[in-house]
Amino acid sequence: MDLELVVQRTDLQRPVTSTVILLDTNALIWMQHNHARAAPLARPGARLYVSPASLLEIQFLIESGRLRLKRNASVSDLAADGRWLQDDPPAAAWFAEALGIGWTHDPFDRLLVAHARLRRWRLATGDSPLLEHLEPDEYVEL
Repeated sequence: MDLELVVQRTDLQRPVTSTVILLDTNALIWMQHNHARAAPLARPGARLYVSPASLLEIQFLIESGRLRLKRNASVSDLAADGRWLQDDPPAAAWFAEALGIGWTHDPFDRLLVAHARLRRWRLATGDSPLLEHLEPDEYVEL
């Protein structure tokens, strides 16, 4: 029985590695705008991923007039950018992980932290509340 649980969890989680990074929404926007805060993410060998949660949050920000992407890019353009890949975690496991993150009431922050934890990736963020609650091996500070 324990062996089955390990096999199932292995299917959902990838090994811990310092070169696999999930971009939070601000990190993704900074990368798209070539902002200096994103410079630490340009290191060779880093594999960058974006979450569907970030893409949805960016769409909300565009629709509300709070964000305009560089060169009037769309969220689809952003998702297709060759500097990163879009990850697609299994929703049930992702949301179950998010249920345990009660220290934030921002649904996008909760989903991004859960996504990174589920995959055992580091979250690239400059968001102070996230940095205060994540363990040092869970983030890349921007």
